[in-house]
Amino acid sequence: MELKKNPRANVGRNSSLYFAVGLNVMLLLTYLGLEHKTYETEAAKIDILMLTEQLEEDIPITTINIPPPPPPKQVVTQAITIVEDVEEVEETFIESTEVGQDDIIEERVVTVEEVEVEEVEEDIEVPFAVIERVPQFPGCEGSNDELRACFQEMMNKHLQKHFRYPDAASELNIQGKVFVYFIIDKTGRVSKIKSRGPDKLLVTEAERIISLLPAMKPGKQRNKPVGVPYSIPINFKLQEQ
Repeated sequence: MELKKNPRANVGRNSSLYFAVGLNVMLLLTYLGLEHKTYETEAAKIDILMLTEQLEEDIPITTINIPPPPPPKQVVTQAITIVEDVEEVEETFIESTEVGQDDIIEERVVTVEEVEVEEVEEDIEVPFAVIERVPQFPGCEGSNDELRACFQEMMNKHLQKHFRYPDAASELNIQGKVFVYFIIDKTGRVSKIKSRGPDKLLVTEAERIISLLPAMKPGKQRNKPVGVPYSIPINFKLQEQ
């Protein structure tokens, strides 16, 4: 008697199907493994922390005081009344001063005595070193040489009395020598002050000191008052502490 096999008990009947399914599953897992991407979690955490700190900042609330708008302008209405012109205005005739061809020109001979000559006084300036009579500083007397020496002495006393170092120049450590030029005019007053120096602060202070000079007796050349130019250096120097 021959034995018959049950077709359901045959293990290898679907082996090709199982092989194909297994192969596809392996290919799918291999593809997913190759295409899978990873990210650094540390950088993401830092960004999140920084964003949280920025969002948690307290922003101060500022109040802006806006002035109220100006009130509307009031429209002023003015009634216009028409007044009849009753008064008669006389027209004035203006004679022409132009000379025509028919006008007769009076011939007149002008003599020398009728011509007025106006003398124009020139502003003469004589240097301090060669003037015949130097400007006389208040309190100075004597000869021309004595007046010159007294003038320089009184000038030094004036500088020491009114000298004041500018605070801004002292803080900025600005030093230097300022040369001041001025004129003692024929009335004895100081005018036309000019100066040059290393800084505007020092120049301004030097001009202020010279402008405080008192009125003097003007210098004379041939017994006539004249302007006398004079220049003096003022040294601005800070003392070392």
